[in-house]
Amino acid sequence: MSGTDTLVIRKAGDVVDAINSGRVSGGNEKAIVLIALGGIFIDAYDFTSLAFGLADITTEFGLSSFAAGVVGASIMVGAFIGAIFGGYLVDRIGRYRMFMADMLFFVVAAIGCALAPNVELLTLFRFLMGFGIGLDFPVALAFLAEFSALKGKGGRVTLWQPMWYAATGSSFLVLLPLYFLLPESMHPDLWRYAVGFGAVPALIVLAVRTKYMDESASWAANQGDLRRAVDILNKSYGADAVLAPESELVYPEKRAPASMRSFVTLFRPRYRARTIAAGLVGMCQSIQYYAVGFFLPFIVGTFLAQGRLSTITVPLLFNFAFGVTGGFLGVRLTNRLGSRGLAMSGFAVCLVVLLLLGLIGAPEGTFMGLVVGALLGMFVFFHSYGPGAQGMTMATLSYPTYLRGTGSGFGQAVLRIGSTISLLLFPILAADLGTGVFYVVAIAPALGLLTLLLIKWEPIGYDVDVADADDDDGRLAVIPARRA
Repeated sequence: MSGTDTLVIRKAGDVVDAINSGRVSGGNEKAIVLIALGGIFIDAYDFTSLAFGLADITTEFGLSSFAAGVVGASIMVGAFIGAIFGGYLVDRIGRYRMFMADMLFFVVAAIGCALAPNVELLTLFRFLMGFGIGLDFPVALAFLAEFSALKGKGGRVTLWQPMWYAATGSSFLVLLPLYFLLPESMHPDLWRYAVGFGAVPALIVLAVRTKYMDESASWAANQGDLRRAVDILNKSYGADAVLAPESELVYPEKRAPASMRSFVTLFRPRYRARTIAAGLVGMCQSIQYYAVGFFLPFIVGTFLAQGRLSTITVPLLFNFAFGVTGGFLGVRLTNRLGSRGLAMSGFAVCLVVLLLLGLIGAPEGTFMGLVVGALLGMFVFFHSYGPGAQGMTMATLSYPTYLRGTGSGFGQAVLRIGSTISLLLFPILAADLGTGVFYVVAIAPALGLLTLLLIKWEPIGYDVDVADADDDDGRLAVIPARRA
């Protein structure tokens, strides 16, 4: 900004408006967004790095189908608990502190999983890994939302989805050279290398965060710390912002610090429909993703009867070719179709694909194998393009700054319920029903589609901080704001 463009801050709304309007931009803003996406990358990598090794883990530790499901689902249980605590802590103590703390979970847990001598320790470290992810996800999404102008906010938040698939594909990319470099006798331990490698990007992101990250200016302003908000605008955006004279300052009424009671606010009249829509979309997309996307190596190895190399290369190609591209198409169409439109169209295609997979069953012959492969690719593409991102996008953009962490934390917690159900039940149902399991999974997109037909909520382009400024029904006890 030039001297004639000096931004005078008198109240919290001036800070939020400066960011949402795009009046301030540049500086470290894009670096902060990339670092937030780096956190998403690590979250996704750690979630999916064990997918390839479930069969080897089952054999190594002599596990039943249920016990294998417990190992897979332990990270989801940890993520559920982490999301519950992480969501309100993001609103209570700020984005920056949470962002700087949670990487340690990933480093310790990744190394612990890789070296685990028994299934009990493996399950424990997977749980701790999930807890760290639960803490990290709400704060990463809050940063994406609060460092973005309103016009591009939906697309920027939705970027977490192609980043997720890039991370998932990378877990198999790590495995591919090891498959050829290590002797065949060590192939049952490939999963340990993939999981342990997760500590490397975690350390890198932790180091980079220290240099570039800062608190969200919107959060600081909403806490009544206008001076800090001005400092952040100048430092992170390279803005020319100044604080108005004390006599002109308007301090916000500050709600009581976020606590577990903050979750009640999500179900008060103004936010109830939004919370239900975001929660059910997130849960349904999670069920279908973890049944097909996470278990893709299992599907390739069992239903398609392929060898170990194919269980590495096929998911690698599918995640990059269909997941990443579908995710970027969703980002590009966010402003045109909206969050609801993307989720509905994606659910509809995934529903049809799952019904066809159940109808075809185990393919016989090369042609039918290619047909099933094409259907699986179509599922990954349209899941990533639509519902895969939109549960968390809705949960992030449906609430004002003071409630955003709690809302996205709750959305993630509900999402983890869906993923836990899928991880526990898919191996059991697949063993009992074979490819008929796809009919059961099809319930998820059908329910998601029905939810969006009944609840017509669209957060894209909706400025919650302005539109919900008169929100009284969601207000907790009010305490004096801290002055600059």
